[in-house]
Amino acid sequence: MSNRIDALRRMLEKRPDDPRARFGLAIELLTAGQTEDGVETLRRYLELGTDEGNAWGRLASALLELGRPDEARAAWEKGIEVSLANNHPTMAEEFREELQALDG
Repeated sequence: MSNRIDALRRMLEKRPDDPRARFGLAIELLTAGQTEDGVETLRRYLELGTDEGNAWGRLASALLELGRPDEARAAWEKGIEVSLANNHPTMAEEFREELQALDG
């Protein structure tokens, strides 16, 4: 795992605005249990404005894991908006279900 993380970090040193490398690094960090770093990397990825919804859901889940439900709620809400704007109604519905589960 560490080798992939290191490789992706090297790629980003050369091309810091590469969205695929940034997203890949975020996923690897989350998988490795480096949730806070994964959240920060997802936020930087989302600043690039290339996501169609998936990263918002991953961000929300990671924030919930960190015990930050209000931030998770905001991420899922943004994910719904972005998903619908990119014609991904099924993803938007999944995020709505996550919000309902959060509300209990």
